[in-house]
Amino acid sequence: MSSQRYKILYKEGEAEISEKKSRFIAHIAPAQTEEEAQAFVEKIKKQYWDARHNCWAYSIGEKQPALRCSDDGEPSGTAGKPMLEVLTGQELHNVVAVVTRYFGGTLLGTGGLIRAYTKSTQEGIKASTIIEKCLGQKMSLTCDYTTSGKIQYLTATDHIPVLDTIYTDNVTFEMISPVEDVEMMEKKFMEASMGKGVLEKGEESYYAEIDGEIKFNL
Repeated sequence: MSSQRYKILYKEGEAEISEKKSRFIAHIAPAQTEEEAQAFVEKIKKQYWDARHNCWAYSIGEKQPALRCSDDGEPSGTAGKPMLEVLTGQELHNVVAVVTRYFGGTLLGTGGLIRAYTKSTQEGIKASTIIEKCLGQKMSLTCDYTTSGKIQYLTATDHIPVLDTIYTDNVTFEMISPVEDVEMMEKKFMEASMGKGVLEKGEESYYAEIDGEIKFNL
């Protein structure tokens, strides 16, 4: 995945599976720092204080993430590591996972534990809301009314989010484009307006489209 795009958890999720009468309860939540991740782990531990194990894993950061995990009493490498591999395998950033286990009386063995902790983490992620945030640059394009139809068509076909359209003597489109596409879009806009459009570049910001709405600073 591009260093200018990141998959993050937008809303936390919870899921439960059973394996030979053992209950595995997964909680997945967003966390911006290791302190937030550890605080979430402690919260779940207090909530399930009577459980035998509260295993956890987290991936914090974007370019060089902090990766940590714990088996919390399970055999080494059977819980925290497979949980962390699920998070990194799905390229999730700034996320913490805690899987609580209530022992059902039957030993699962190394392979059984790895499968159970992997599956419960996967199910927890499925119950969450994941979004991709993208580093974009705001752009403002002003053109005449005759050209505006071509610009509207271009933004629609290239899926460029239009934040606002201002109608005065001319038409101004306030947009945001992934930074890696800005030069290409600038060329397309100039061609569509036959060089008569006025394009101004603004600030860069991370954004994501959620339920049809553009949200910033995620």
